[in-house]
Amino acid sequence: MTGYAELCVTSNFTFLTGASHPEELVTRAAELGLKAIAITDRNSVAGVVRAFSALKELARLREEARAASDGAEAGPVVRSRQVTDHSSRQTMQHMPAGDAPRIPPDMVLPKLIPGARIVLTDSPVDWLALPADIAAWSRLTRLLSLGKRRATKGECHLTRKDLLDWGEGMVLIALPPDPMEHPARASLSDLRHMLRIFPGQCFLGAAPRYDGRDPTRLDQLARIAQDTGLPLVALGEVMMHRSSRRPLADVLTCLREGCTIDTIGERRLTNGEHRLKSPAEMARMFHRYPAAIRRTLEIADRCAFRLDDLRYQYPDEARDGEPAQARLERLSREGLHWRYPEGPPARIVTRVDKELKLIGEMGYAPYFLTVHDIVAFARSKGILCQGRGSAANSVVCYLLGVTEVPPESITLIFERFISKERGEPPDIDVDFEHERREEVIQWIYEQYGRHRAGLTATVIHFRSRAAIREVGKVMGLSQDVVARLSGQIWGWSSSAPGEDRMRDAGIDPADGRVALAAKLIGEIIGFPRHLSQHVGGFVITHGRLDELCPIENAAMEDRTVIEWDKDDIDALGLLKVDVLALGMLTCIRKAFGLLDDHRHLQLTLANVPPEDPVVYDMLCKADAVGVFQVESRAQLNFLPRMQPRKFYDLVCEVAIVRPGPIQGGMVHPFINRRQGKEKVEDLGPAMMEVLGRTYGVPLFQEQAMQIAVVAAGFSAAEADRLRRSLATFKRMGTIGAFRERFISGMLARSYEAGFAERCFAQIEGFGSYGFPESHAASFARLVYISAWLKRHHPAVFTCALLNSQPMGFYAPAQLVRDAREHGVEIRAISVNHSAWDCTLEPRGDGALALRLGFRQIKGMREEDANWIEAARGNGYPDVEGLWRRAGVRPDALERLAEGDAFASLGLNRRDALWAARALRGPNPLPLFGADGEGGAEPEVALPAMTLGQEVIEDYLALRLSLRAHPMELLRPRLPESLPHERLDRATGRVTVTGLVITRQRPGTASGVIFLTLEDETGVSNVVVWSRVYEAFRKAVIAGRLLRVTGRIEREGQVVHVIAERIEDISPMLSSLGRPATDAGDRQAEAAHQPASSGGGSTARHPREQAKKLFPSRDFH
Repeated sequence: MTGYAELCVTSNFTFLTGASHPEELVTRAAELGLKAIAITDRNSVAGVVRAFSALKELARLREEARAASDGAEAGPVVRSRQVTDHSSRQTMQHMPAGDAPRIPPDMVLPKLIPGARIVLTDSPVDWLALPADIAAWSRLTRLLSLGKRRATKGECHLTRKDLLDWGEGMVLIALPPDPMEHPARASLSDLRHMLRIFPGQCFLGAAPRYDGRDPTRLDQLARIAQDTGLPLVALGEVMMHRSSRRPLADVLTCLREGCTIDTIGERRLTNGEHRLKSPAEMARMFHRYPAAIRRTLEIADRCAFRLDDLRYQYPDEARDGEPAQARLERLSREGLHWRYPEGPPARIVTRVDKELKLIGEMGYAPYFLTVHDIVAFARSKGILCQGRGSAANSVVCYLLGVTEVPPESITLIFERFISKERGEPPDIDVDFEHERREEVIQWIYEQYGRHRAGLTATVIHFRSRAAIREVGKVMGLSQDVVARLSGQIWGWSSSAPGEDRMRDAGIDPADGRVALAAKLIGEIIGFPRHLSQHVGGFVITHGRLDELCPIENAAMEDRTVIEWDKDDIDALGLLKVDVLALGMLTCIRKAFGLLDDHRHLQLTLANVPPEDPVVYDMLCKADAVGVFQVESRAQLNFLPRMQPRKFYDLVCEVAIVRPGPIQGGMVHPFINRRQGKEKVEDLGPAMMEVLGRTYGVPLFQEQAMQIAVVAAGFSAAEADRLRRSLATFKRMGTIGAFRERFISGMLARSYEAGFAERCFAQIEGFGSYGFPESHAASFARLVYISAWLKRHHPAVFTCALLNSQPMGFYAPAQLVRDAREHGVEIRAISVNHSAWDCTLEPRGDGALALRLGFRQIKGMREEDANWIEAARGNGYPDVEGLWRRAGVRPDALERLAEGDAFASLGLNRRDALWAARALRGPNPLPLFGADGEGGAEPEVALPAMTLGQEVIEDYLALRLSLRAHPMELLRPRLPESLPHERLDRATGRVTVTGLVITRQRPGTASGVIFLTLEDETGVSNVVVWSRVYEAFRKAVIAGRLLRVTGRIEREGQVVHVIAERIEDISPMLSSLGRPATDAGDRQAEAAHQPASSGGGSTARHPREQAKKLFPSRDFH
C-alpha cells in the first residue's frame, strides 16, 4: 500500500480558521494510517504540544490494549473530543459519542512533525517551515518571536529577509498563489532566490482544490517546479479532521471576516475536501505525479526533530563564584540560625540534610534559589508574600523565608514534591500583594531579560455565552433572540442551549435555522479564541527562552508571553515559577501599616500572636465575613460544626470544603467523628499514623500517597505517579491502572476487601481536586492572621479590606455593615476629612473610627482625590472654593456632590450638585451679566429629598448607604416577610425577603444553589435545590430583591431556609426613589406581582435599574 505523510495541517490554533482540535487531527491521522502529520498553524506553534500529548496518549492506550487483550480485541476509546479547560479543570465534549475512534492494538501511529506556516508581509508565497533538527527548531521559534515582538498582540510581521536570515536547517515548502487565478511569474523569482540560499531544503507544495480544474492546476504547478528547480510535494491543505466540520469552518470564516452566513459569498468553502485523507485517496489524486506522494515520506523521514528533544536548562543562580548548591546550603544554614535562635531540633536538621542531598543530586538548587531571589526582592521592597505549593512548605523553603508555615505544624512527605524517579521540577507558588505584584513581574524581566523569561499563555476558549452570541450573529438570528438565548446561561457553562432553554426564551427549536445554529454552537464550544496570559506562571531559562518557544507581546503593557500554556510546559518538563496575586496579602499588609501608625504595633506574618482562644471563639460562631478562605457560604455554615480550636483545625477547614473531599464522601465521616457522633475506626498502627490527625479520613493528597505506601505497598515514586494520575484521571482515564494494584496490595496486607475498595474510592475523589496539606497550611496561616485582625482590630481590618477592593466574597456595603455590627463607627465621605483611601480617625474614648475614602465614589479618580487632599489646608468653605484651590474638573465636583461629600459643609446633595453644575455653565451674555440687566441670580430653594431618595442616591454613587437599608423602607409593605433576626426562633414554613448579596453554585453540590439574602437585621441563608431552581430559574439568576418561601432547617447554630417558592420583586426597589405620595400604591402593587418574564422596562434611568443599584457577587 502507498504511504503518505500530510505536511500541511491547519488546526484551530490558527484562530477562526482551522475547524478541528490538534487532538482530533492526530487521532484521525492514526485511524487513516498516515505515516506522519505536520501541524502547521499560521505563524504559530501554539497547537503542536497538544498534538504531541495526544500522540503520547494514543501510544499509552495502544499498549494498554495490547496488555488487556493480546491483540484479540479493539483497545480503549480515545475521546479526542475531550478538551480540558485548564483554569477550571472541567472536561468538555465536542464530537458525537459515536464518532469516538477505537484504537486497535496493532495500530501504527503517525509521526508528529512540529512546524509552522510562515506568512510573509512582502510576498504572496507562504512557506511551510518544518525543522529538521533541534537547531532548526530554535531558529524557527526565534524567527516567530522576531515577528511577534515587532507586532501587536496576536499579530506576526515577517518579511522575506527574516526567512532568509533564519531558515537554515528547515524543510521549506512553498505555497504559491493558485496558478489558475494568479499568474505564476510574480512568485517565480521568490522561489528561485530561496532555493539559491537554501539548496536542497526547498520544495513546491501542490494541493488540489476539487473545483474541476485540478488536473490542469497540478500540470501548471509541475511546470513551475520544473522551471524553478523546486521538487513537487503533495499536500492536502487540511483544515478539519472530517468533512462534517465544513459548516463550522464557514462560521469561523464569517467570524474572521465580519460577515454573516447569508453574505459570505465566495468565501464559503465550496466543499468539505479540506479534510484529512487516506494515503489511497491522495495517491488517486496524484496518480500522474507519484513522486509527489513519495516525497512526503522522504521529507517526513528527514524531519528528525521531536518535541521531547527539547532540553530545558534552569537558570544558573551562582553568585560571586559561589556554585548554586553551595549557595543554597549556606542560605539554609543561615536560616537554621534565624528560624531557631535557641538551636534547631535534631529532626529538622536531619530533614534539611536529606532535602539538600536530594536537591543536589537532582540539580534543583538553582530553582530554589530563583524563588528565594524573587521573594528576597519582594521583601526588600516591603511587598508581603507567602509561598505555597508542595515544595514551598519543605524545610528548605522555610529556612529560605519562602514560607512562614513551620514544618513541624504539618506532615510532609519529601517525595511529594521531589524525587529521583519523578524527573520533573518541584512545585512552588508564591503569592504577592495583588496591588504590587507588577513590581515583582517587572523585576523578573529585568533580572533575566525578556529573551530568558516569559509568562505562560492561557488559552481563551469559546464558552456558551460567547458561542451563542457569535454564532447567533453569524446565522442571522436577531439581537433579541440572541440576547434571550444567552440570558438563559448562568455562570460558567460549556454546553449548547437545549430545547427547553430555547422554549423558555420564546424560540422554536424546530425551526431549521435555529436548530442548525444550536448544533454549530455545540461544536464551537471549547474552540480556542485567542491566547491570553497566565495569572502569573513564569518560565525562566538559563539560555534563550525564545529558542524553546516563540515569545509574543501581551495585551498588557510591558508583558511578554510564550505561546504554550501550563499543561503544554508540564508535558515538556519546563520549569514554571508561579508569581500569583492574592488580595488578602494586600489587605494584611495595609492592616499591619495601620496598626503601626495608630497602635505602634510592628507585626509580620511570622509574629502575629499564635493560638489565641478568642480568635477561635469568633470563628466557631461563624463570625468570619471578610476572613480569608472561610467567608464563603459553605465555610460559614461549616465553621460552627467544625469548631476549630487550633491551627491544624484551620488546615483541615481549608481543605475539607473542596471538590476532592466532597466528591470522595469524606466530609460527613470526618465531622461526625470529630463531633463524637461516630466512632473512629481503628485501622491499625501504620494507617493510624497516617490518618490519626484526621480521624481516619483522608483529606489531603499527601495522605492518599501515604496510604498507598503504607497499606498497599507502593514505593514513594509509584505513590507520586498515583498523585499525578489523580490530577488527570478524568481527562485521560489513567487512574484505573492503579486500582487493581492498590486493592491487591491492601488485601495482601490483611486489610478487608470492602475497606480497600472504600480507600480507593476516597482517593479517586481527589481526582477532581485534591488539596495538598502543604497548600492548606499556607492558606490556614492567612486565615488565622486575618481572623486575628478582625477579632482584635475590626476598624483596622475593615479599613484595610475596603482599601484592597475588589477582592473576596463581599462588596463594600456588606463589609461596612459587618463593621458597624462590631461596634466600629463609620464616618461619611467628606471633602474636608477624606483621602483617596479609607482612613482611621481617633475617637475621644481611644477607639478608632473609620472614615470612608473618595475611592468609594463611583467614577472618582485617584488623581483628583490627591489634589483635593493636597490643597485642603484648613478646609474648604464651599464648592467653588474647592474648585479654585484644588483645580479639579467640574465633573469631579459633580461626583463629589453625588457622593454627598459636601454634607460636612452644610450642603445637601442637591444644593452641592446645583453649585457644581453652575461652575461648568457658559458665561452670561453681557446684557444679562452682573453689570447688565441680569443683576444677581436669585437663590433657588430646592425641595428636600426623601430618605428613600437619599438611600437610592447613596447606592448609585457609593454602592452603600450609611442612612438606612432598602429593606427597612420596604418592610411596611412586606408584612408576611420575617426579618432575619427572628429566624433563630422560627419553625416550619417561613417567608423571607432581602437583597441578593451572593449567589454560589459549587460544581460539587449536585446542582444546588446557595443564595445569601440581606435585610436590615442581618443575612439569611437560602438553599435552592435543582428542582426548585428549574421552576424559578429567572428569579434566581436575575433577581436583586427576592421573596423566598420555604421551610426552616436547623443544624446547631446554622439556620437555612430550604426554598420552595421564589419571587423576583426587584421592581419595588425602583419605588424607593419616588415621592412618598405615589410610592405606596406602586409598592403594594409590586409586592404582590412578581416581575413578568417579558415585561419590565429596559435601561431607561439608573434609578430603575436594580441590577446596577444593588449588584450581587456570583460564584459558579
